[in-house]
Amino acid sequence: MPARDLFHDVVRAALEKNGWTITADPLILTIGLRSVFVDLGAEKLIAAERGSDKIAVEVKSFLSPSPISDLENAWGQFFLYARTLQKQEPDRILYLAVSETVFQTLFTEEAGQLLLEEPGFHLIVFNPTTEEIVQWKS
Repeated sequence: MPARDLFHDVVRAALEKNGWTITADPLILTIGLRSVFVDLGAEKLIAAERGSDKIAVEVKSFLSPSPISDLENAWGQFFLYARTLQKQEPDRILYLAVSETVFQTLFTEEAGQLLLEEPGFHLIVFNPTTEEIVQWKS
């Protein structure tokens, strides 16, 4: 199993504060003979007659010396996981989780904007200090 992201526990706590129940840590998806590990699977009861919302969350810290390299890796990983979820759990929506600092820097630049404009891309912005979700972007 891969190492956990630096902010893994922070995002987990933020989701739980937001009313989500963590159902998988990690959420394991199978692609042929291989497995991939999405950081978190979560569910939130909406109403008895409507059922629940289901999400998967991939947490990224963007700590390498190259933010563009981190963005490339996150982008590729996000869409590999999203496509796999689409086939295996079509009722679950994938989100990429990034800190406010990363959002306010990299995602305000043109490179980050390209990803935000991509159809099917969903983002959670969290505050690592307060362990709270500050923004959901779909």
